[in-house]
Amino acid sequence: MKGKGSAIIEDTFMYKEETNLTVLKTSLFFTGDGFTAYDCKGQLVFRVDTYGPDSRDQGELVLMDASGRCILTVRRKRPSLHHRWEGYIGERMEGQKPIFSVRRSSLIGRSSVTVEVYNNNPVEEYQIEGSFAQRNCKFFNADKESVVEIRRKVDACANVVLGTDVFSLNVKPGFDAAFAMGLALVLDRIQGDDYVEVNDNNTPSAPL
Repeated sequence: MKGKGSAIIEDTFMYKEETNLTVLKTSLFFTGDGFTAYDCKGQLVFRVDTYGPDSRDQGELVLMDASGRCILTVRRKRPSLHHRWEGYIGERMEGQKPIFSVRRSSLIGRSSVTVEVYNNNPVEEYQIEGSFAQRNCKFFNADKESVVEIRRKVDACANVVLGTDVFSLNVKPGFDAAFAMGLALVLDRIQGDDYVEVNDNNTPSAPL
């Protein structure tokens, strides 16, 4: 099964041990949003730049490694219901087929996001539940196992919960961290500051 030995995006970003990445979103002085992700040693792992008037359409984002190499493109599908996004290996080329898609659940009364991965037969499905806006959500595989968790970042020295522009991306062993980061980018676009409530005792029950 994907996430248990084979990469969805790239083998380079599959770690043998549970990995915590610190993700920083920056949009203070620019028209677009930027993301940087660092490992526990403070080394840059991923970055996304969408700054300035000449930046790409906000409906398309490119995930790069520390050297600036494009490893994944996520693009909003238009027209589309349920905020459907698609992911492409590397820099998307015309005619290229997506490797995965992401959409809000269409089930009444269920607030979640469904991910379908196409590079396997049959199609593999993941569910994302919780509130990305509040940085409190989990990714579950088809076996209902948690493979990724997004949560608020805590300043250990001051014991203070930091703002939502900084969050932790916890990736379980053997799961593709590049795929996890790509999904976090999509969540930022389809959920943004829109509160998502699920029946979860660990998820706040009221919007910010």
